[in-house]
Amino acid sequence: MFFWNNKSFINGIKSIEKVVTLIIFPLIIVGNFKRVKFYKLLRSYTIISIIITFLLFIRFAIISPKFFDVYLKGKELWESGYEFAKSFGMHAPALNMHLSFISICCFWFLIEELAERKIIKTSLNLLLFGLSFFLILIVNTRLALMEVFVGVLVVILLEAKKRANFKKIFIVTFSTFILIGVIFSFYLKNNPYMKEKYSKVTFAHMDKIGNLDSIENPESTIYNSLVTRLSIWKASYEVASENLLYGVGASDSNNELFNYYKRTNQKFLERNQFPPHNQFLNSTIKFGFLGFIVVFIYIFFIAYLGYKTTNPVLLSFFIIFLLSNLVDDFLIRFDGIVFSGFWISIFTAYFLKNFLDKERPIV
Repeated sequence: MFFWNNKSFINGIKSIEKVVTLIIFPLIIVGNFKRVKFYKLLRSYTIISIIITFLLFIRFAIISPKFFDVYLKGKELWESGYEFAKSFGMHAPALNMHLSFISICCFWFLIEELAERKIIKTSLNLLLFGLSFFLILIVNTRLALMEVFVGVLVVILLEAKKRANFKKIFIVTFSTFILIGVIFSFYLKNNPYMKEKYSKVTFAHMDKIGNLDSIENPESTIYNSLVTRLSIWKASYEVASENLLYGVGASDSNNELFNYYKRTNQKFLERNQFPPHNQFLNSTIKFGFLGFIVVFIYIFFIAYLGYKTTNPVLLSFFIIFLLSNLVDDFLIRFDGIVFSGFWISIFTAYFLKNFLDKERPIV
């Protein structure tokens, strides 16, 4: 709609190319919604993803012993998690967004099969949940931990309401949190930097928002801190406010933000050329207020599907994707676009089967 607003024709074409899958997935998946086997697909996805990621971790330990030693010594964990994801061409926050969703799916299967008294499958899902949570700690992004805890609570509340069997739900919940606690305690004991990262490093220098250059050696002290993210958001909001009518164009948003860093003499941000790290701000800079509205509808449509189907997996996906896009811009990346477009299409197919044929069980 706002293609004319791009200064670069080629970059404008690239920005359109990235979102083509958001047309293809609905046509193929939603157009054939009766053929979508939601549970089978979700189960296969979780098992295959965990196996592949765990094998990639073993591969990383072999080909990059230097970084694997870092895990064992508990130093520079932020760098190590990113290097692990980079070793197979993925962005660490994007990987942990996937793993958070996988963990919650494993927990949901755990609850479902416990209610049906399937001991072997329950044990398998407990193992898969433990592995997925272990991998989240390996990648070591802070947001993923919050997403898993919130997702687990959503599953617990909805399943308890549906089954009205609080005793079983309590047992599995207690066991799951014990498992999480054991894994987390073991990891924290062997990685003392993690405690520092989640306390002192994250919330350091909060009085320096928008004035990061007053901090000595900011690259080594605040690169991964909340104050840096808040300073980026402040600058992004100001750029978006200046171009609220129709934005600056899909191809020029980052350049406009980098120019704003330069114009306002924020040298640390200009040096590192940080993008908005917030999809709502990113889209508002690109397309003005209409960009914000479109992203809002796109993300909250998942919440609508979750509400209508009362499925905790859908609601958990909404929470994960919303939180992830509040601190990053996943709808400008192929992994975020494909991940969300694919699952929203699957969720829509699941909703249609539920809505159009309530007498038959959903498969």
